[in-house]
Amino acid sequence: MGAINNDWLEAIGSEFKKPYYAALYRFVKEEYTNYVIYPNADDIFNAFHFTPLKDVKVVILGQDPYHNVGQAHGLCFSVKPEVEIPPSLVNIYQELHDDLGCRIPNNGYLEKWARQGILMLNTVLTVRAHQAGSHQGKGWEQFTDAVIEAVNAQNRPIVFILWGKPAQMKKKMLTNPNHLILEAPHPSPLSAYRGFFGSKPFSQTNTFLEQHGLEPIDWQIEDV
Repeated sequence: MGAINNDWLEAIGSEFKKPYYAALYRFVKEEYTNYVIYPNADDIFNAFHFTPLKDVKVVILGQDPYHNVGQAHGLCFSVKPEVEIPPSLVNIYQELHDDLGCRIPNNGYLEKWARQGILMLNTVLTVRAHQAGSHQGKGWEQFTDAVIEAVNAQNRPIVFILWGKPAQMKKKMLTNPNHLILEAPHPSPLSAYRGFFGSKPFSQTNTFLEQHGLEPIDWQIEDV
């Protein structure tokens, strides 16, 4: 597992010393030894590497990583440039097109969003190949709850985008009145038509950021 070495370390570094994290570390290490696990071990903490805490303007919460070959690389909803765009991201791009007129790109690589201050956080950071949810309940949730609490504690305007029930269960942790919370059904094909489409999260985010004197997000992902 790669290490976190930017300003996140001060905010959440104490988690690494707790008994639950020691048990989680042992579990994850054993899983990587005995099974195919995604993402690559060096990519587990990419959300933190790409988006330092001081730069966070938006949080998008996912569940666990994609579990098929070559997809996951440490950012929720994102896949590597050469990988087919997953159905949930197809729907995110469709809503982005309908909301802001963004052109739908030929890839699902969202590092550009992360580099602009969008924390692309899954609540579970690893998964066994082809077994969705296989690393749930092993300690990652406690770790990412600490991350959410650290962002909630920032006294500056931040947008939390909560898609689907698991993400919305974190709402009770978001107690800071400086922040904007946007909720909608999950963008997966199973639920996108229940209110994800038409929810306009991207324009709402940019309006909020601009109202608080912050640079809006350039949501357009370029073709590769």
